[in-house]
Amino acid sequence: MRTETTNTVEEIKQALGLLRRYLDWEQALKRLDELNAKAEDPSLWDDPAVAQGLMRERQSLEDQITAVRRLEQELDDAVGLIELGEEEGDETVVTDAEDQLKGLKTELARRQVEAMLSGEADANDAYVEVHAGAGGTESQDWANMLLRMYVRWAERAGYKVETLEVNDGEEAGIKSATILVKGHNAYGWLKTESGVHRLVRISPFDSQARRHTSFASIWVYPVIDDSIEIEIIESDVRVDTYRASGAGGQHVNTTDSAVRLTHVPSGIVVACQAGRSQHQNRSQAWDMLRARLYEAELKKREEKAMAEAATKSDIGWGHQIRSYVLQPYQLVKDLRTGVESTAPSDVLDGDLDGFMEATLAQRAYGDTPAEVSDVE
Repeated sequence: MRTETTNTVEEIKQALGLLRRYLDWEQALKRLDELNAKAEDPSLWDDPAVAQGLMRERQSLEDQITAVRRLEQELDDAVGLIELGEEEGDETVVTDAEDQLKGLKTELARRQVEAMLSGEADANDAYVEVHAGAGGTESQDWANMLLRMYVRWAERAGYKVETLEVNDGEEAGIKSATILVKGHNAYGWLKTESGVHRLVRISPFDSQARRHTSFASIWVYPVIDDSIEIEIIESDVRVDTYRASGAGGQHVNTTDSAVRLTHVPSGIVVACQAGRSQHQNRSQAWDMLRARLYEAELKKREEKAMAEAATKSDIGWGHQIRSYVLQPYQLVKDLRTGVESTAPSDVLDGDLDGFMEATLAQRAYGDTPAEVSDVE
């Protein structure tokens, strides 16, 4: 077997091992047996909601287990064909089998990412909040650049984006903004981006062309559906209304239609000004608040919570997840995984998948697979 083919076989075996490890293979088999037994119980459908949830879990688990077994069998078949072709000197058989291996490798790469996106809310839509750090216009411009980056990433991924709230800076950029990203697995991908992002560049606002360091924070939380109940005591929430920002002139709002909710016990703050009326914005803000509280609970259960919500954490050196250096050299580096890119213009234009995949792999497996350890 050629060296290149041997290496491909080893890579496929390693990927299959990672999938088994992520599934917790023996526990997954045991759980599927339990679900199959419950599915045969006639009383299961006495509670349709419970039954539907069980059947969805069963189908998902069965699909994953079946896929791993199929891929393992296809690997064995391809290796067997290569050995047979080499014994008989049939290069066509060898080439066909090697093509099958390449197809297996591609499918496994996709399934590895899908396996990473199997959290409780990963399939949901996502809210993305952007907050400028200290530093006035510099940080506010940086926050605006980050907002554009995530909008471009979402568009490239085929997601829809709605702007819910924007608090403009005095001279340029934004103080804060909230967008809603709609699409399958939006939260699963974007949850890796929560944290503080640092920019180093020659400031376009400095007449002496000095280098500046700016910070902005990102906070991502999932949209939740009606099946998830989050209890909020209304007396724990402070409601503020204010005029939504506009483009100036005749477009400036003359009524207090924007709504800000502050959950006093947790310190969580959400705001919405996208709707035409205060009623619409209030309804959206309450949905956002429920989502934030749910996300906080998810983080606790996953034991991966940040110490404080992004709106309360120090937006500075100690909480960074990624650095973007534009001068004196060009480099974007993720401080969690070590993944780097020497094309910051591409990253700021939404090329984030390599960073996201590496962080998902680190969370799922505790390391970064070689295939996503660098961003071109």
